[in-house]
Amino acid sequence: MSDAPMTTVPVDEQVPPVFVLVRPQMGENIGGAARAMLNFGLERLRVVDPRDGWPSPKAVAMASGAGRLLETAGPYGDVQAAIGDCDYVFATTARGRELTKPVMTPEAAMARARGMIAAGKKVGFMFGPERAGLENEDLVHANAIVTVPVNPDFPSLNLAQCVLLLGYEWRRQAGEVAPEEMVFNRTDFASRVEVEKLGDHFEEKLTAAGFFHPAEKVPGMKLSIRNMWARLGLTKSEVATFHGMLRQIARHLGGPDRG
Repeated sequence: MSDAPMTTVPVDEQVPPVFVLVRPQMGENIGGAARAMLNFGLERLRVVDPRDGWPSPKAVAMASGAGRLLETAGPYGDVQAAIGDCDYVFATTARGRELTKPVMTPEAAMARARGMIAAGKKVGFMFGPERAGLENEDLVHANAIVTVPVNPDFPSLNLAQCVLLLGYEWRRQAGEVAPEEMVFNRTDFASRVEVEKLGDHFEEKLTAAGFFHPAEKVPGMKLSIRNMWARLGLTKSEVATFHGMLRQIARHLGGPDRG
């Protein structure tokens, strides 16, 4: 590949990768692959020489709501026809082959694929038949190999599972979903004043219970507790729950409660 800088094309003009199933043996796996693709926003599926013929009722049944991917999937007579419009092709295989090619993880492969697609290139991923995977005659058409880091003593992956892994990696790198987020259902964060009042309530009860000692450590202890309340990011409902808990404890113990 050239080291010249790539020109980024608008997102709406970028062509997502095509997933090519080479000589798949079971219609159920073809349907499962289509369903896995659509789960992650991929719709370009091509099928090469399926063993049980085409169209496949079993594939349609397994695809469920992703059946529309099968309508334009082919079939194609050979690998060359299925990848003929691709500028770069990855081949998925778990076994070592005699051919010398770059071997990548799914993460690295999708990162490269996204870069090329952003530059206006068309990219394909080939998946082999369930029993033996891709042969050298297939791999010779690929630019690079993708190998999933599975258990070396049991490297066989179901076809639809392998498609799902690559589809997930494509979606994950889109940057549309945060690695972590806090979801609140019909509620709001508590205001700073509400959190401070909760802190006052706790200090009152902890003081009455003799929690703050020795005297020289009391200011630092109170500061640490206040910091804890601020750090938690409490909701209004949670603050109200804490107040209720303190009131109930005070009533049970027979003490006054002014919180």
